[in-house]
Amino acid sequence: MECIEQLAGTEKFSKKSKKRLEEQQMCLKRKSWSFGEVRKEKGRLRIQMVGLGDVGQNVAIGLTLLGGDQIESIGLYDLNRAQLSRMELELGQFSTPPGGKRLPVIQIVSEAQLFDCDVFLFCATKVVPAIGSEASDVRMAQYEANRKIVSIYGKMASERAYQGLFLVISDPVDLLCMEVLRSGITLHPEQIRGCGLGVMNARARYYAGKASKFSGYLKEGRAFGPHGKDLVIANSKVPEQYDEQLSLELTNLAVHANLEVRELGFKPYLAPAMSSAVFTILALLNGEWNYSAAYLNGLYFGALNRQGNHGVEWEKDLLPDQLYKRLEQAYRNLEAILWD
Repeated sequence: MECIEQLAGTEKFSKKSKKRLEEQQMCLKRKSWSFGEVRKEKGRLRIQMVGLGDVGQNVAIGLTLLGGDQIESIGLYDLNRAQLSRMELELGQFSTPPGGKRLPVIQIVSEAQLFDCDVFLFCATKVVPAIGSEASDVRMAQYEANRKIVSIYGKMASERAYQGLFLVISDPVDLLCMEVLRSGITLHPEQIRGCGLGVMNARARYYAGKASKFSGYLKEGRAFGPHGKDLVIANSKVPEQYDEQLSLELTNLAVHANLEVRELGFKPYLAPAMSSAVFTILALLNGEWNYSAAYLNGLYFGALNRQGNHGVEWEKDLLPDQLYKRLEQAYRNLEAILWD
């Protein structure tokens, strides 16, 4: 049995694996970075975000309502000027009764100001599959268009010598994180995170609460990997309790949960905005355990982790062999896309 940190660390290398490790060695030579130092120096943090579509709007709402203790201000930027003005007006008029909880200051920022912050959120997207779309893996339908956009901001962050967190919210987060790393040539790998796996854990928990056979997930279950077709849900991380068939069944339910919402005639953006972004971001800023994609042996892979003062900390549990093989396959599939 092995733990997640060993994933793709030692192996018989394929050509793609060698390319991955060569790129990793170059990236790890970049200037060291610690978010713990950023937190220590800043206190409450400044967030800037680009993209106020369905997800971006709800991320801004959630962080405004819940992030007052951690967030000093939220800077908004979007190409749609009417949408931008509307969100500043609406969020700026959120207020608690006298003596109530403090809320972040809401302000409009220019593109040139986007990296004058401690945390940058990339919520922009060019392609959102329409209701009734035949695409079976919606997140991959967005990859080609969104990679071009996120690369612009990766390069911009590098040119501004940005020292904060660069959080990718738009799909597919794991692949787009690599685009940021490649375009942002001065960014350290651990500055970049993908916020997408949280909703898959939430969906697995939803179905686990509906059927007693899945109930073990609520205490011992884990989510791993991309949040599309290569998602890995484990009914339990405990080797003696892990059940391959139950895990595959629960994985299938979580993967297709978004399609259930689409079949009702709606775009599924509320749960992703809150579970993948808002709750994950706030946990990450507090140094708490969260589901996000972090840098692991050369690419970004989703799992439960936390941001310590000296880097990313992963769970140390030894995983069941069957589960580990599923993780290896998900990792290999990401590698195949990135080093095709």
